[in-house]
Amino acid sequence: MKRRDFLALLGGAAAWPLAARGQQPAMPVVGFLSTRASGDDLHLVAAVRRGLRETGFIEDQNVAFEYRFAENQNDRLPALAADLVRRQVPVITAGPTPAALAAKAATTTIAIVFEVATDPVAVGLVASLSRPGGNVTGVTNLGVEIAPKRLELLHELLPPVTNIALLINPTSPVVAEALLRDSQAAARAIGKSIKAVNANSESELEAARARERHRHRTGG
Repeated sequence: MKRRDFLALLGGAAAWPLAARGQQPAMPVVGFLSTRASGDDLHLVAAVRRGLRETGFIEDQNVAFEYRFAENQNDRLPALAADLVRRQVPVITAGPTPAALAAKAATTTIAIVFEVATDPVAVGLVASLSRPGGNVTGVTNLGVEIAPKRLELLHELLPPVTNIALLINPTSPVVAEALLRDSQAAARAIGKSIKAVNANSESELEAARARERHRHRTGG
């Protein structure tokens, strides 16, 4: 699904309940649920605003947002999703995968539009890609599924390299386990080994990179 189609879907979903009830036009509200910290998602929020503007929806003019950020603490997601449900927003946009799963667990009636980097069928978000069913739909870039392809490309670029560090966010266990499993299988097939390196924030990511650079220099 193209970005324009996704944003049109999101904007249209916000108006579904109003049209169905035949009420007077009112400003629709989009619930925005994210696993990340608010400062980390500024570019994504800006992209959503820009895309919705292209389809005729302008924040605080004919659409409003309720933002909920888990600040990289996924255990906060159920409460944040429940709060959006209590506020009776007509649509929730959620991502990545943990946020989408929390939104789905919180409601069976509010429209949910997700953006995830894994197979939404495998993690239980939708019944199928062609017929998602229920109140949940969205887009996926299938990040887990392309992990083996990334390894193949790395092998073509740097064939002598045999040990590869794989950065994983441990707070997304469903995605992390699938990513590590598929990457290890692909690595074995081309004679390489994978080492999982956990990182849950920008500071942890930088620390993990520093450790791996040091290990590489010292041969540890």
